[in-house]
Amino acid sequence: MADFNQCTSILDEQEMLNDFLISQKHITSGYNTYAGECVNAQLRNTFLNILDDEHKIQADIFGSMQAKGFYQTEPADQQKVRQAKQKLSQA
Repeated sequence: MADFNQCTSILDEQEMLNDFLISQKHITSGYNTYAGECVNAQLRNTFLNILDDEHKIQADIFGSMQAKGFYQTEPADQQKVRQAKQKLSQA
């Protein structure tokens, strides 16, 4: 198996962070399913604690990507936000 230095010469930082983020999305999805379908309360709480930790990791990766300009987001159009709020409040 290749060591870390060999991998970094193949993948640049943006590609690695993107791979980390995609992996975290899959991990959190799995733990969310496990927690939601768990019949044992103690085990469910354990899954929820792990899920919280994984979300924090995902948020850290996302924050790093944004800080480095690798993940650009646009501000939401305030008119669309108001329209969505109105629509959801009427439901």
